[in-house]
Amino acid sequence: MDQFRPRDDQYSVKDLQRNVDDFKQKLENFIRGRGMWLVLLVVVLIYFMTGFYRVGPGEKGVELLLGKISGVTDPGLHYCLPPPFMNRSVVQVAKVRRAEIGFRSDGTRSRSLQAESLMLTGDENIGEVHFSVQYVVRDPVKFLFGAKDPVAALRASTEIALRGVVGQNSLDYTMTEGREKIQREVADYLQKLLDAYNTGLEVTQANLLPVAFPAPVQESVNEVVRAWEDRERLIKEAEGYKEDILPKARGQARREILEAKAYRDQRIIRAEGDARKFLSVLEPYSKFPLVTRERLYLEAIERYLPGTTKIVMSEPASRVLPLLPFSLIPAPMEVKQPGPDQVQPSSKKKGK
Repeated sequence: MDQFRPRDDQYSVKDLQRNVDDFKQKLENFIRGRGMWLVLLVVVLIYFMTGFYRVGPGEKGVELLLGKISGVTDPGLHYCLPPPFMNRSVVQVAKVRRAEIGFRSDGTRSRSLQAESLMLTGDENIGEVHFSVQYVVRDPVKFLFGAKDPVAALRASTEIALRGVVGQNSLDYTMTEGREKIQREVADYLQKLLDAYNTGLEVTQANLLPVAFPAPVQESVNEVVRAWEDRERLIKEAEGYKEDILPKARGQARREILEAKAYRDQRIIRAEGDARKFLSVLEPYSKFPLVTRERLYLEAIERYLPGTTKIVMSEPASRVLPLLPFSLIPAPMEVKQPGPDQVQPSSKKKGK
């Protein structure tokens, strides 16, 4: 082990000084020769190599030449001169960003900011309104150089548009059936402001979150909302009952109309038949009135007095008893003569 341990006499101060002097001499010879130019060339190559940059999917690159916009690049590998000659910036144009008005959320919970959320409505009520906006970068050049802070301009513009639209409508309308309309109006108004401020942003979706009253009156508002929901439920039930009863009523009315038409047609046909029957009788009656009258009389008697004994007299009788109804007198009972076997014994004995 001792042979590998350096000793003080192996490396003296003179040897160290000699090595340092040799290195300085070699370095001076290198700098005086072509070495300096080689170092400069490597530095220049490294400098120009830094001009390569990559634009990823869903991104746009903006190149500046001496402070002026020289072009917009698509995804891929590109090259531009390094600063100070050229500068480049890469902007994510496909990324959907979100801005929140009236509240802030961190993924797990949200907290309300009353300085932004409390708004005066058209019916002079104060409501707590929360709004969220989703947007993308439509123009990367305007996004970088059109406005000083595009995101801050978007937040301020959203609050302006929201207060302007909510201030024109009542609170009940904002809380209930007017939500979708207010969302569309705020989105259109906000997009006009963003275009006017040259932010390069485009609104893709605007969401009006449930509107609430301030905390002191929230319970009363909940009762109003429940009453409104009950009203809507009763309306739906009434509409369902209407849809159930109307077809039945229409069917019943249709059936009665058809029955009435059938009865009408039946009565018309019967009346026409009676008329034809009367006309068929009228013609022979006009020719032979007595015979036809007699025939009609007999037919009526047969029709209205069926199953009875009828007596027809040809002319009026002048006697007191014009008719002797022999058919109505019962027949006499027959007296049977006794036979030889039925002779009484007393009579036989007397004969002897």
